[in-house]
Amino acid sequence: MNINLIRKSGKFNFEAENESGFTVELDAKAAIGGEGKGFRPMEMLLIGLGGCSGIDMVNILTKQKEVIDDIRIAIKATRKEEEMPPIFDVIDIQFDLAGDLSTTKVERALSMTFDKYCSVSNILGRSAKINFTYTINGSK
Repeated sequence: MNINLIRKSGKFNFEAENESGFTVELDAKAAIGGEGKGFRPMEMLLIGLGGCSGIDMVNILTKQKEVIDDIRIAIKATRKEEEMPPIFDVIDIQFDLAGDLSTTKVERALSMTFDKYCSVSNILGRSAKINFTYTINGSK
C-alpha cells in the first residue's frame, strides 16, 4: 500500500493520492494556519473507521443472507485536548440500516466487525473507547 502527498497551496494544504489514482485533500485547522481546503488528518481516521466498519457490516450481513437496502453511518468523537498529542478518547458510531434484517444477525455482524474484522477499529480501539449503536428501518 502506497500513499503519496504533495503540498498544494498555503502552509498545510496537501493532496494525497493512492496507487489507484484516487485523491483527497487535507488541511490543518484554522487555529494553526489551515485554510479549510480539505479534511483534517484526525477526520481522515474517522472516515477510515466508518469505511472499514461499513464495508465489514455489508460483507458480513450479505454472507448471512440478509437483505440490506441501505446503510448510513454517523460518527462523533472527542479528543483528550489536555494531552499531547490530543488523541481520541471516545468514538461513538451509529449505524442506520434499512432492509429485511434480523436484529440477531445485525448484532452478530456488529460484534464480528468490531471484535475481529475491522482493522481500523482495532487500531483506534487501543487508545479510545469505541461505542456502537444501530437502528433497523428507523427503530432501535
